[in-house]
Amino acid sequence: MLSDKLQALRKSKGFTQEMLAQQLQVSRQAVAKWESGMAYPDILNLVQISELFHVTIDYLVKDQECGVGIECLNKDCLEEDIVRLIEFRLEANTQTYAGYMTPVKETRPMSYDYEYQQGDFYYYDTWIGGEVFSGEEAIWKNGKAVYAMNYCGRTLDERFSGDFLKEALRAATKECPYRGPQEYESGQYRYKTQVNGDIYWFQGYEEIYCQEMKVYECFYHGGIMKSN
Repeated sequence: MLSDKLQALRKSKGFTQEMLAQQLQVSRQAVAKWESGMAYPDILNLVQISELFHVTIDYLVKDQECGVGIECLNKDCLEEDIVRLIEFRLEANTQTYAGYMTPVKETRPMSYDYEYQQGDFYYYDTWIGGEVFSGEEAIWKNGKAVYAMNYCGRTLDERFSGDFLKEALRAATKECPYRGPQEYESGQYRYKTQVNGDIYWFQGYEEIYCQEMKVYECFYHGGIMKSN
């Protein structure tokens, strides 16, 4: 829905409703109504939003899943390479942090580092922090960097469950391979993510709710690497 996409796009940029309203020269109340689904932007506003966040109007107004096959910015990688890359990324996801694997030797003071290798592909994930954290995961093929994603998040309430986050991350799909699936529920917890873009160039925002209370959030962005 447009309301969900607009909210995710705004948060991915770190904008408050007031900041977005200033960018679009509308009232904060108008933005709040758009995000709640109580009102709909007019065509001029849609054009402004699409230009501000570098998305198409079709993306804003049409229902679609997390994109992997959206028109891309970088055509260096062949389609079969992208499919294998996504498969490897999902496999590495279950064999490192989300799979309760033991970290490897830290590369920075007090960092948590994970690695996984299969065939031509090598995956590395490193992050620092705890209740507030930041990190990067990257993938190499035959020694050449082909993919990277940065993330930064925080817990918002003591009811946050690291076990549930790992469970949600392990449930990521080929259609939405960046963090977890678009939506995932287990017991009293609910995970959801919104992504702008595709595997070539994307930014996203994920949240976890416990009984309708938001207990965790994380911003992330990345894409396919392009060598000079």
